[in-house]
Amino acid sequence: MKTAYFLNTHVVLWWLSEPERLSRAAREAIAHGHHPVYVSAAVAWELTIEKALGRLDFPTNLEHVLAQERIKTLPITVAHALAVADLPRHHQDPFDRVQIAQARIERLTLVTRDAEIEQYDVEVLRA
Repeated sequence: MKTAYFLNTHVVLWWLSEPERLSRAAREAIAHGHHPVYVSAAVAWELTIEKALGRLDFPTNLEHVLAQERIKTLPITVAHALAVADLPRHHQDPFDRVQIAQARIERLTLVTRDAEIEQYDVEVLRA
């Protein structure tokens, strides 16, 4: 089965503005284009909330920027949302929890530096 990568919220921000913060393995996985790279609709949702609160800034044309980077978007389905209930309570962040559920259901390797996510039964590439 071909590996596909799924970028956690902080990884998207770092990739777009500070790629040197990412591990070499993460940068190569995203940049090479040998494997599909996805980002959850939850990432855009979370970023929009943080921007509205004045906590961060990101490109207003995020969808276009992601497409230029060959990063595909993954919608949140009912199955993804319901799968959150099956997750242990290691992590309290609802955006991370839905991303974990998505990664498990879609069999994606989650690129993250969040140690709490690494406690789940999900493939992780350390960012």
